Amino acid sequence: MSARTYAGRGYRRRMKGIGAVLIDIDGVLTVSWKALPGAVEAMERLRAAGIPLVLVTNTTSRTRAAVAERLAGEGFPVGIGDILTAPAVTAAYLREHHPNARCRLINTGDVREDLAGVEIVGEGAGDEDRGAPDVIVFGGAGEAFSYPALNSAFRCLQRGARLVAMHRNLYWRTADGLDLDTGAFLPGLERAAGVEATVTGKPAEAFFATALAHLGAPAAEALMVGDDIESDVLAAQRSGITGVLVKTGKYLPETHRAAEGTPDHVLDSFAGLPGLLGLP
Repeated sequence: MSARTYAGRGYRRRMKGIGAVLIDIDGVLTVSWKALPGAVEAMERLRAAGIPLVLVTNTTSRTRAAVAERLAGEGFPVGIGDILTAPAVTAAYLREHHPNARCRLINTGDVREDLAGVEIVGEGAGDEDRGAPDVIVFGGAGEAFSYPALNSAFRCLQRGARLVAMHRNLYWRTADGLDLDTGAFLPGLERAAGVEATVTGKPAEAFFATALAHLGAPAAEALMVGDDIESDVLAAQRSGITGVLVKTGKYLPETHRAAEGTPDHVLDSFAGLPGLLGLP
């Protein structure tokens, strides 16, 4: 029997030895911040079983506090301490590797609250009033990813600025369908400027290491649930974490088939996770 779990075929492989769970948010628990069917109940069962968990997300449109508030409003039993975002991890990276750097943030959404200790300058495209930035920081795509903003970033990179990206996601799922994300723009800028971005969010190994440290759990006893086979699931597996792919959110059968690896388990949705873990 395959190691995968096919919920739609009535097969359940109950797991033992899992002591902590990492969970993506967008496309797994919610779509357009509305709870997916059965997701709240599944989270409640994890809580009732006392399983440590952390929500790990590349979401760049909301702060950790705003994410926690929105999820709580949908009924999820979570607080700000349960959430690890790409902006928060990016801030830690910048403070360690580029202390006192002047950073230009190109991002749709205000996450400056999660960028404590990072100096943000020149937020308007072409704004050089305070001098050229040392680091260009890419968040999530949207209206902020205009030609003037990208071209201004290109010129800064030509002058020697470093490039940091919170993620390389190609798209995400909204209530209206799939929308393009940062990964659709980043490779072109890297090629044009002759640079390579440092990625701080998923699928970066350091992101998963931070999540495991937050949980106080070894990789061998942790499980990651995501809708992105590359950034969520296979990336977690490369860090020694059990990977579970859910067929919600951005999941596409063709992307699944074309992936360079195989998830440890596949579920129809997050609602099937308690069954996979053998919870009551």
